[in-house]
Amino acid sequence: MTPLHLFARQREIVQSKAAFWLACSQEEDLGKQFTLTASDNHQLGAYRADPAGPSKGGIVVIQEIFGVNHHIRAVCDRLAQEGYTAVAPALFDRTEKDFECGYSPDEIANARKFVANPNWDAMLKDTQAAINELKKEGPVAIIGFCMGGSIAFLAATRLNGLSAAIAYYGGQIAKFADEKPKVPMQMHFGEKDQSIPMTDVAMIKGKRTESEIYTYPDAAHGFHCDERASYNEAAAKVAWPRALEFLKKHVKK
Repeated sequence: MTPLHLFARQREIVQSKAAFWLACSQEEDLGKQFTLTASDNHQLGAYRADPAGPSKGGIVVIQEIFGVNHHIRAVCDRLAQEGYTAVAPALFDRTEKDFECGYSPDEIANARKFVANPNWDAMLKDTQAAINELKKEGPVAIIGFCMGGSIAFLAATRLNGLSAAIAYYGGQIAKFADEKPKVPMQMHFGEKDQSIPMTDVAMIKGKRTESEIYTYPDAAHGFHCDERASYNEAAAKVAWPRALEFLKKHVKK
């Protein structure tokens, strides 16, 4: 390769890398960090992603035990691309400000401390603050994953201002299944989830007959998250369109 060809090749590589990092930065810049204030004046952080055009409505996105991490922010960004304004409140800020982590065994073990003795009432106050923030965008729904799935269910039964709720593999829903959602409710469970037995899901189905409840063969806990080892592409690609269709039906001006 001549020096001229070598220089041209190096320039292509540099340009390619620059384009890659520009795309990454643009993806990260889709949303912004801001502060919410709960009814008891507690201030908590939150991530917000807005659509490019007029908003179809608001979606509160509730975290797993890993905080408002890259995955939860990515969910907000995906919803913004669908035309919704999405807000993810940092529900652990009362205990540890700005906590977020990944999915290594050590990180998972550490994150479990936040739900060893969960303060549902406090987390619901913070969730209500996110609902209130989004009311000006139109109707508001909520979607949550893991711990957030349980919060989404409780929000549907106890909070005000929602039009719909979606829960992915909420491990504590069975405990609260006697409570009736005040809004349309959709739930997703993996049939191979070692933390949510199918007997619990059957019980939830029996008690919450008004809700849409789906199960996914071969899917484990966390099957929606493409950053986890438990990600199940087949299940995720069926569940997400169902969730979007549910939002389309119930979140409209």
